[in-house]
Amino acid sequence: MRIVVTGGTGTIGRQLVTSLSGDGHELIVLSRNPEKQESSLPGNVALDRWDCKTLGDWAEHIDGADGVINFAGEGIAGDNFLPDRWSAEKKRRIRESRINAGSVVVEAIRAAAVKPRVLLQSSAIGYYGPRGDEIVTEVSAAGDDFLAQTCIAWEDGTTEVESLGVRRVVARTGLVLTEEGGSLERLKLPYKLYGGMYFGNGQQWWSWIHIDDEVNALKFLLENEAASGPFNLTAPNPVTNRQFGKALGKAMQRPSYVPVPGFAMRLLVGEVATVVLDGQRVVPEKLQQLGFSFEFPDVEPALLDIVNR
Repeated sequence: MRIVVTGGTGTIGRQLVTSLSGDGHELIVLSRNPEKQESSLPGNVALDRWDCKTLGDWAEHIDGADGVINFAGEGIAGDNFLPDRWSAEKKRRIRESRINAGSVVVEAIRAAAVKPRVLLQSSAIGYYGPRGDEIVTEVSAAGDDFLAQTCIAWEDGTTEVESLGVRRVVARTGLVLTEEGGSLERLKLPYKLYGGMYFGNGQQWWSWIHIDDEVNALKFLLENEAASGPFNLTAPNPVTNRQFGKALGKAMQRPSYVPVPGFAMRLLVGEVATVVLDGQRVVPEKLQQLGFSFEFPDVEPALLDIVNR
């Protein structure tokens, strides 16, 4: 397959591109700064420049491509140890970066003489909003907080391609466990200092997925003609925040006992604290019904694998 990827240099995108390239697919990655990304991707992956908001010569790659993967969008937490606060400006960038990228991808597909067979659209389980102990599947309603409304707009931005005859898959991803960046890097640091922690009362649900299962699930959805619509990309066994902390401590051979009060988290980082304090018990119902098998369905083996890589 010839596959065009936007946002292919992020934590998930980079590992997906590397895996697809290793399988023999032809990959074209669109990036704001392609010169800076050459060393982080396999040598047989082509790079082209795109500002994630305007149509240009890059759109020629869409014409005749077999698939498009749209991962473009500003990170919700930033790159520092403490997540970035969601100022009005930060919220605007998070939302508009996703909407603008999706809109232009649709424009490029609309203009293509030979349209791709599939568009794999990234999203997140933030779509559902805080849900307490409710078991959440793909048919569950959307939430009404900032993350949920952002995910709704993110997903809706590429709906039009379905009327153009393109199969569209929406990947609603949970907390990805990976050794290369991502949220787990932030979570590991206190454990290294023997200060393993849980947040709030620790009873909020965390829906997670091992990076190998994330990559394999994305490839499965890309290649499976029966896959369309939204899919939850989470392990089948979500855990509470306190259970997650104990599993991480066990994997790192460190204690996990320090509670971080919810009010302290909100004072420290503001509204973004909802990411760790307000949980969702999300399960991958459609993915399993379609026959996908998880290599890491349980959190302890998953964390042990990641920590020891």
